Amino acid sequence: MQLGVIGLGRMGQIVVERVLDAGHDVVAFDLNSEAVTTAAEAGAETAEGPVDVLDRLGDERRVWLMVPAGEAVDATLDELAPHLRERDVVVDGGNSHFEASVRRAERVDAAYLDCGTSGGPAGAELGFSLMIGGPAWAYEEMTPVFDAVATGPEGHGHMGPAGSGHYVKMVHNGVEYALMQAYGEGFELLFEGRYDLDLESVARTWNNGAVIRSWLLELCEEAFREEGSDLGDVADHVAGGSTGTWTVQEALEQEVPVPLIYQALAERFASREERFSRRLANRLRYGFGRHEVARE
Repeated sequence: MQLGVIGLGRMGQIVVERVLDAGHDVVAFDLNSEAVTTAAEAGAETAEGPVDVLDRLGDERRVWLMVPAGEAVDATLDELAPHLRERDVVVDGGNSHFEASVRRAERVDAAYLDCGTSGGPAGAELGFSLMIGGPAWAYEEMTPVFDAVATGPEGHGHMGPAGSGHYVKMVHNGVEYALMQAYGEGFELLFEGRYDLDLESVARTWNNGAVIRSWLLELCEEAFREEGSDLGDVADHVAGGSTGTWTVQEALEQEVPVPLIYQALAERFASREERFSRRLANRLRYGFGRHEVARE
């Protein structure tokens, strides 16, 4: 299969590399020339712009957008829209709001797949988890690429109609907030509690057979190994919050109580007075997403 990839940041480069490694062809573009060079060195054909990506694809035109959510998606679509045909497929792999994805699906002639993407830079080795909404036929057409980009056939699924993929990813991120908060509070009690504990050792022990073992807990172990049990100079400031805010807003509209997710979101917004739990959350965001670590 031939795939166009527009947006060659950290996640976009992973898409390019995994698709190429699976034996498919890639036509790539980014506004950043260095990112384009990196994709070319991996084996991708390069293009001069979004429309040129389409022009370099064959009759079955499949395009993956991995640009920042919001205005960048709309600007790219505005450029592509006049050239899109009914049997073309466009995948939005960013963290777009699900209602924006529904609007975009309605305004383009192509099949529009909203693809919630989880896994961060670790996806370069392991593959992503992909939550996909949109026309079923388009999802089936893209299955070979989804198999390549995800952890395999079990790593992606068709969630339903337009918007459902980003809706599921939105709730996923809300759950992520709550899990990070729970680990943060637990380790804060251990840090401030009765014993002088090696928190790396605690995390390693919990990760071997304990009920609460997880990838996030593995990242806690990594954080304590690299920063020390006191987290060194990691600042008490947790960035992000948009997807968690969307989750809480949707819960209010649906009258579904989400107290843990709400409290975790509130902790992010309140990260002005120092808390160990928020310092760990700050470091965990680096672990799974390689987001910059704010330091004191």
